[in-house]
Amino acid sequence: MSATTLAQDTVLHAIRTHTQADNPSAFLAMSQGTDTFTAPGLDGVIAYRRTGAYLVQLGGPFAAPEDYTALLERFVAHAHGQGLRVVGAQLQRHDAEIYAHHGFTVNQFGSSWVVHLPGFTLKGGRFMRMRNKISRAFRNGLTVTETGPEGYLAAKEAIDAHWLRSKGEEARPLEFLVGQLGGPAQIHRRLFVGTIDAQPVGYISYSPVYGTRQGWMHDLSRRIPDASPGLMEAINAHVIEVLRAEGCQWLHFGLTPFTGLDETVELPGHSPAFRWLMHFLWDQGAALYPAQSQLAYKEKWAPEAPIPEYVAFEGPSASLPAFAHIFRACNAF
Repeated sequence: MSATTLAQDTVLHAIRTHTQADNPSAFLAMSQGTDTFTAPGLDGVIAYRRTGAYLVQLGGPFAAPEDYTALLERFVAHAHGQGLRVVGAQLQRHDAEIYAHHGFTVNQFGSSWVVHLPGFTLKGGRFMRMRNKISRAFRNGLTVTETGPEGYLAAKEAIDAHWLRSKGEEARPLEFLVGQLGGPAQIHRRLFVGTIDAQPVGYISYSPVYGTRQGWMHDLSRRIPDASPGLMEAINAHVIEVLRAEGCQWLHFGLTPFTGLDETVELPGHSPAFRWLMHFLWDQGAALYPAQSQLAYKEKWAPEAPIPEYVAFEGPSASLPAFAHIFRACNAF
């Protein structure tokens, strides 16, 4: 067994087993380019990327409860030993409380969104416009097919090339806190491709979610611009029916930064200035992340109440350089 395969197996075991934080984005720890920290004698892993003077952490430790704190402390010591600092992104409430207790400044970063599938329906006036768009996409010849690991590459390359050109010369595909296709983890994802006249026009990748809301996460999605109105909605609606037939309970839509902000979910010791910044970026930060358009798509599916997600900074204050390095790790700039 190669070192890469062994590391992947270690991460997969940890995110499947240590689910007490209920992090719907835990599978992102499997992405290529994301590093893993472990410590001898401790059951768990920490997923991170180094960017500049920071180790940017994805979620909290995926660790056994009795080893969680020790693994976090060793990770921080590991960073300090290299002259680096730790900043954590996409912490769940369970993680946030522990980090705050250990001297981190913790603030809400945004929210993740989830739909409970057994009671979901597109019937009724609320969904009339979306039903019309979905019907139009299928009338335009859309066919949706699930594609296995061996068949995704041609569709991905065809669609990604059009998608990236549509974003302009400076466009950079996001990474780290966004899913990917390919690599050893591809066998665990599900990819649904939309075609019109046998040509790929859009796809949505779904990643597994573990914990009390086990299911799938609507993850990486791309389309050829102007292929058909309602294209992505039609693909996702098809997938919802597939998942419901399989008995799946939950479809997650993942984190959208700067959304679902709620002062009542902030922790003691949070930074009021950073809270103000999150509201400002919701209003004015589309160049950094298109939060408003992302939320508009997710709200189409009538999600449950938002699940707050947090960012954690070492020390008694929020650090703007550390926050910027989260987006550097994501390849946003």
